[in-house]
Amino acid sequence: MSETNVQPYNYGIIRLFTIMAIVWGVLGMFAGVYIALELTWPIFNLDTPAITFGRLRPVHTTLVIFGFGGSALFATSYYVVQRTCQVRLSSDVMANITFWGWQTSIALAVISYMAGFTQAREYAEMVWPIDILIAVTWVTYFIVFVHTLARRTQPHIYVANWFFVAFILATAILHIFNNMEVPISLFSLKSYSLHAGVQDAMTQWWYGHNAVGFFLTAAFLGMMYYFVPKQAGRPVYSYRLSIIHFWALVFLYMWVGAHHLHWTALPDWTSTLAATFSILLLLPSWGGMINGIMTLSGAWDKLRSDPVIRFLIVALSFYGMSTFEGPLMSLKSVNALSHYTDWTIGHVHSGALGWVAMVTFGSFYHLIPRLWETKMYSDRLIFLHFWLATIGIVLYISAMWVAGVGQGLMLRAFDEYGNLAYTFIETVEFLKNPYAIRALGGAFFLIGIVIMAYNVFMTIRQSRIERVALEAKIAAKLAKA
Repeated sequence: MSETNVQPYNYGIIRLFTIMAIVWGVLGMFAGVYIALELTWPIFNLDTPAITFGRLRPVHTTLVIFGFGGSALFATSYYVVQRTCQVRLSSDVMANITFWGWQTSIALAVISYMAGFTQAREYAEMVWPIDILIAVTWVTYFIVFVHTLARRTQPHIYVANWFFVAFILATAILHIFNNMEVPISLFSLKSYSLHAGVQDAMTQWWYGHNAVGFFLTAAFLGMMYYFVPKQAGRPVYSYRLSIIHFWALVFLYMWVGAHHLHWTALPDWTSTLAATFSILLLLPSWGGMINGIMTLSGAWDKLRSDPVIRFLIVALSFYGMSTFEGPLMSLKSVNALSHYTDWTIGHVHSGALGWVAMVTFGSFYHLIPRLWETKMYSDRLIFLHFWLATIGIVLYISAMWVAGVGQGLMLRAFDEYGNLAYTFIETVEFLKNPYAIRALGGAFFLIGIVIMAYNVFMTIRQSRIERVALEAKIAAKLAKA
C-alpha cells in the first residue's frame, strides 16, 4: 500500500464531500434529537405540520444515512481508490456531477418531506423525480469508481475497494428495483408503486435490510480496511480472512431481509429461510470484526494516546455487538418478543451510531489533516468528542433495550383470566423514562458532532493561514533573489 504520488490526486471533490457530510450530520442528528423530544414531552409537538414527528422522522433518517453517511462514503471511497490505485479519478467532471447530484437529492428530499410529499412507503419515501436524480447520480458514481480501478498502476485491487464496488453496485440495484413506480402524470409528484400487498412489504425489506447490509455495512467496512491499518501503522491482520469475509458477506446478506416480516402474511418458509441465512451471517461479520481488531496487534499502546484509534476500535466493537444482536433478533422465538417494539430501534442505533458514525469519525480525523495538509486544530476536542459520542451511544441503546424488552413483555403478559394484563396506554406510559434517557443520549451525541464541526472548521482556517504565511515567505525569498 505504497503512497508514492505517481500523479496529483483530486482532493478537491473529497474536501467538498467531507464538509457536507459533517453539515448533514449536524442537521440530521439535531432532527433526531428533536423528534426524540417530541416523543417524550408533548410540549415539543408544535402546531406546525412541517416539524411534526411524521415529517421530521424521514428528514432525520435521510440526512443521517444518506446525507452524512452517503457523503462520507463518497469522500472516503474517492480518497481510498486514488491512494491505493495511485491514479487520479478517471473524470473530474463526472465526480463533480456526483457531488452536486447527491447534495441536490438530499436537499430536495428534506424539502419534500417537510412539505408532506412522500411515496407513503416505509423504505421508498422520496418522490419519483428525486428517485431518478439519485439513480443517475449513483450510476455516474459507479462509472467513475470502476473506471478509476481499471486505470490503476498497481497490480492488485486493495481489499477496501472490493467492499466499495460491492456497495455501489448493490445499492444501485436496490434503489432501482425498490422504486419502480408509475407517476399519475408527468407534472405530478404522485405515483403508484409497481409492488402491492405482501410483495410490497417483501420488496421494501429486501431493500431495507440490504441497505443496512451494503450501504451501512459493506461500504463502511471499506473504510475500516483502509483507515484502521493506516492509523495503526500495521498491515491488515489476514488477507485470507478478508477474502472469506467479503464473499460470505455479499452472498449471505441478500437473503435475510424477510426476517423483519416474521408473524406477518409472508409465507412461513420465506421468513424461515431469511432467519437461517441471518444466523449464518454471524460468521463473516465476526470474521471482519476480528480482522479489524487483530490488525491492532502490536499497536495496542496507541489506545492510550491516539483518539482516532479509540474511535476505530469502539466502532469495531459495536460492529461485533450489533452483528450478533441482528441474527439473535431474527430467531422467531426472540422476534416474537422484539417485533414492533423499541428494541429494534436500539439495535438499529447500536449499528448506526456505534459502528457507522464512530468509524466515520475516526476515518475523518485521519483524513482531514491530510486533505488540508495541517494538524487537527485540537486533539483535546477529539478526545472530548470521543467520550461524548461513546457515553451518548451507551445511554441511547441501553434506554431502548429497556424500553423494547419491557414493552414486549407488557404486551405479551396475561392475567389469571387470560386477558391482557396491561392496556396499550400503560405500555406507552412505561416508555416515558427510557425515552427521556434516549433523548439525553442523543443530545450527547449531537454535542459531540458539533464539537467535531468546530474542530474541523478551525483546522481548515488554520490551514489557510499557514498557506498564506508560506506563500508570503516564498514571495519574500523570491524578492530578495
